[in-house]
Amino acid sequence: MIKRRYIQKQRAESRGETRQKIIEATAAIHEEFGPRQSTISAIAERAGVQRLTVYRHFPDEGVLFEACTAHWLERHPPPGPETWAGESGSARVRTALASLYAYYRATRRMWTVSYRDVEDVPALQGPMKAFGAYLESIVADLLTAVDASGSDPRAGATLGAAVQFATWRALDGQGLDDDAKASLVGDWLAGIVSR
Repeated sequence: MIKRRYIQKQRAESRGETRQKIIEATAAIHEEFGPRQSTISAIAERAGVQRLTVYRHFPDEGVLFEACTAHWLERHPPPGPETWAGESGSARVRTALASLYAYYRATRRMWTVSYRDVEDVPALQGPMKAFGAYLESIVADLLTAVDASGSDPRAGATLGAAVQFATWRALDGQGLDDDAKASLVGDWLAGIVSR
């Protein structure tokens, strides 16, 4: 009986290791080529397993993308409100945006291919929608710092645009560093709120 439990434990560990190799291979291929160009064959080859093994662990693309996203975000967690919790007003906005922009800089390759491919890969839409909800939570948090009454919709629109990867990328193309980008957005908000 003890030997049987030992063998079952070894099999479970082996399945777990195989699953992890598949997830890591998927994340690497997504970042390198983009989700749209990731095939089960390429994932299996990178993981060192057969295609059927990938399907045994992940019966559909949605389950595989969820596991891949969870793995990638665990390794690359976006900044949270605890990062700027000690700040208030415009300093809170600048600290939050500088943190988010530094995150985008460090993870730009994955976000570039993910936003590029989201319309073509249905399994990617759920994870990207979840990231969109995270960005909305940042906007809600920061909006209370600059427009507590919520009376000016332009402040929300400005922050909504400011947290987007596309905005970071456009400002990055202008040669601004992340702190300068965050300061620029702070200046935009100051112009809106002071009127």
